[in-house]
Amino acid sequence: MQKATINWTNTLIFTLTPLFALTLVPWYGFTYGYELFEVVVFVILMGYCGMSITAGYHRLWSHKSYKAHPFVRFVFALGGACALQNDVLHWASDHRRHHAHVDNNEKDPYSAGLGFWYSHMGWILRNYESGKEDFSNAKDLQNDPIVMWQHRHYLSLVLIMNLGLPAFLGWLNGDILGCVLLGGLLRLVLSQHVTWLINSVAHIWGRQTYSEDSSARDNPLLALVTYGEGYHNFHHTFQWDYRNGVRWWHYDPTKWFIAGCSWLGLATDLKRCSPVVIESARLDMQYQRASESFYALSDAISNADTWRQRLEQEYEQCKAALHAWAAHQQTWYEAKSSELHEKWSHWDKRKLRDSYRESQFRLKIQKQRWEVLMQSVPTLAGSSI
Repeated sequence: MQKATINWTNTLIFTLTPLFALTLVPWYGFTYGYELFEVVVFVILMGYCGMSITAGYHRLWSHKSYKAHPFVRFVFALGGACALQNDVLHWASDHRRHHAHVDNNEKDPYSAGLGFWYSHMGWILRNYESGKEDFSNAKDLQNDPIVMWQHRHYLSLVLIMNLGLPAFLGWLNGDILGCVLLGGLLRLVLSQHVTWLINSVAHIWGRQTYSEDSSARDNPLLALVTYGEGYHNFHHTFQWDYRNGVRWWHYDPTKWFIAGCSWLGLATDLKRCSPVVIESARLDMQYQRASESFYALSDAISNADTWRQRLEQEYEQCKAALHAWAAHQQTWYEAKSSELHEKWSHWDKRKLRDSYRESQFRLKIQKQRWEVLMQSVPTLAGSSI
């Protein structure tokens, strides 16, 4: 890539703020000390900025994975200005370009193919062609009055949210500087780098659970500090889903927040990818990797052909069970919502219900067989060495 000119504004901001945070924050703490009030402000503003980016900038505006009440969008717009990661229009446009050209070093604004430093924050410090302002992919956002209001008044909002708000909260407790340093400066630096970890770490370390079409990876540990954004392979594979952590046990507070807003009537049209599509993608990736392992071990295992045949059989049976379950589930839910359902006899309803439960049980058994087979692959590899 051709050497781009330095963006001096960004370079100064993102160099000086960490430098001041590393020096002024501990100096003030050792000299004057921080009270619990300042710590609470730091935690609250940290979470507010993070959720404004993940639930607002990312899943709402960039991917349209749900619709939010104007009040929620207004709160996100303020939180986004507090996070100082550019306005919604710029952020979402860059992110949509990232998904459209992921890993393309010429077109992806923060391509992981150019290394950890570049994808983390190097792309911000120079005027690269891939980051050139182009809102042609965000015409829908230009029709959002809150997005455009924030776009027009972004600098004022940044100053109000990063200096005015912490200073006001500090004034309430009698320590303006302490609150500005913790709730303003330190929070700003940490919230920015937490977001950038998704561009860097989530494209380098982790598992490609659903697809190998991009460098995106699922990293549960990263999800703990990024409000659920660590399940990045799932996100790149099913980017319109409002969830990143699709399993109920996956740590994804952004998903829970959006669901909570839905229960309160503040969010609607939450998009979910079909469970069949998700499980099929996961199954295909497991089959692909197992096939590659068996192929690599074909000379070392005496009965490699038998294992490959078993793998193919179990794979086809698992796919068949998955699609059978999906068909029965669709029939069951359509019947429950149908007016004719009220006229059915007790035995007809029970028969349909039992048929659905039977397909569910068969899928469970088949998945257990498949998991046992997957666990045997590493054992075979170890025994061949």
